[in-house]
Amino acid sequence: MKLSDAEWAVMGVVWRRGEASARDVLDETEAETGWAYTTVKTLLARLVEKGALSEHKRANTSIYGPLVTRKRARREALRSLLDRAFDGAFGSLVQHMIKDEKLPKRDRARLAEMLAELDAEGVKKP
Repeated sequence: MKLSDAEWAVMGVVWRRGEASARDVLDETEAETGWAYTTVKTLLARLVEKGALSEHKRANTSIYGPLVTRKRARREALRSLLDRAFDGAFGSLVQHMIKDEKLPKRDRARLAEMLAELDAEGVKKP
């Protein structure tokens, strides 16, 4: 499932809150986006249609809840980026981040730790 930048913003509100109305989304995004209420309603409807959000009524208000986890959405976005920009190769992305984007020393150290942990786990398994 591919999300637009606007849909990521809406999903961020719903993920943080657990569930949200259009008014909730508007209140949290209006200062940054300048969206009208109708724009938020359109984005929410699109996300329901895509299967990213559920919708139920509370009195006369539609309440939206996530059907897709943030983790799954990130994984799918990353996979899409890898396929489009790095020919599906994760190593090429990491190399780009380290060399071209100047990954900070702290992040490089954490990456090295994570790789060492992964290697250690591989040794433990039969």
